Amino acid sequence: MAEKRDYYEVLGVEKNANADEIKKAYRKAAIKYHPDKNPGDKEAEEKFKEAAEAYDVLSNPDKRARYDQFGHAGMGGAASGAGGFGGGFGGFSMEDIFSQFGDIFGGHFGGGFRSSGGGRTVNRGSDIRIKVHLTLEEIAAGVTKKLKINKTIACDKCGGTGAKDASSYSTCSTCNGSGYVVTMQNSFFGRMQMQSVCPTCGGEGKIITAKCDQCGGEGTTRGQEVVEIKIPAGVGEGMVLTVSGKGNAARHGGVSGDLQVLIEEEAHPELLRDGNDLIHNLNITVTTALLGGTVEVPTVDGRAKIKIAPGTHAGKVLRLGGKGLPDVNGYGRGDELVVVDITIPDRLSKEERKLVEQLAELPSFQKAESVKNQNIFERMKNFFR
Repeated sequence: MAEKRDYYEVLGVEKNANADEIKKAYRKAAIKYHPDKNPGDKEAEEKFKEAAEAYDVLSNPDKRARYDQFGHAGMGGAASGAGGFGGGFGGFSMEDIFSQFGDIFGGHFGGGFRSSGGGRTVNRGSDIRIKVHLTLEEIAAGVTKKLKINKTIACDKCGGTGAKDASSYSTCSTCNGSGYVVTMQNSFFGRMQMQSVCPTCGGEGKIITAKCDQCGGEGTTRGQEVVEIKIPAGVGEGMVLTVSGKGNAARHGGVSGDLQVLIEEEAHPELLRDGNDLIHNLNITVTTALLGGTVEVPTVDGRAKIKIAPGTHAGKVLRLGGKGLPDVNGYGRGDELVVVDITIPDRLSKEERKLVEQLAELPSFQKAESVKNQNIFERMKNFFR
């Protein structure tokens, strides 16, 4: 599968382009590559769909913010079809594009309510947003979740058409089956021809003469669906992934909406996330700090043993390379930073106190190096320098 192009590049706009500039750029590209203008040209059709996908993301403030932060991975990657994540029109037809953005064309090529094949308006179901809670371990490895979603589904009796049977239709007499009507209106520029969705059939071009007795002619009922959601490794709190076509079903067999999956992270008892890095606060005894030793620390992959060098200070940061989280865009993996803290006993016995007092008299315990007087934040700064 070819790598997706940058959406700003597709529309030919800068990353700081405003909504009007993005809309104008999309309209220009859509008219240039419109199938009516390029009959039989598959490359032009793909560019037409590519422009629509870019506009779908960049014209939506929420989607645009996710794209600017995470790139195509923030839109769910390049996968499409059932259960796949799509940033725009992964499984959509030409009619779907016209039904969502047809008004952009403003009268070109038969207006915004028909496709190049004379197609009629396609109903689209509404989107559904759900929250999915993930552990750090699930985020590190990626996970597949099976969720039961309460939603509008296609009527199983009529197959989503809303009609009693295949013969329960008649051609709309208002639009003669085209799905749109043309009227004349006066303007400063004289009489102008205006095109709009047929008010009688709603743009479908046909009328149901005998309705399904189960859904009342809507083509949809309330129900449940088990949806399998593949969540890639490295996702983050607040990220929204889109599962194309898994939202509410549309009236009369139209295009289903999308399922938007909001990621929420569960707090880990021992690890704190900082981007793709993980931070662990390690408590060691005074004797381990003085003499050194081997200790265990938690990681997202299990437990790991690390060595503590003799004379380790409180606040020292040890780096475990590659033990953090994978980058959602595939750019490597973060590290785990182990911040050392030294546990001081609350109480000492008489014998222990006597031993400590004896140690305090020795030269090594009377000199304090300057680094020992730095607070933990200064040491962290020095570590990253």
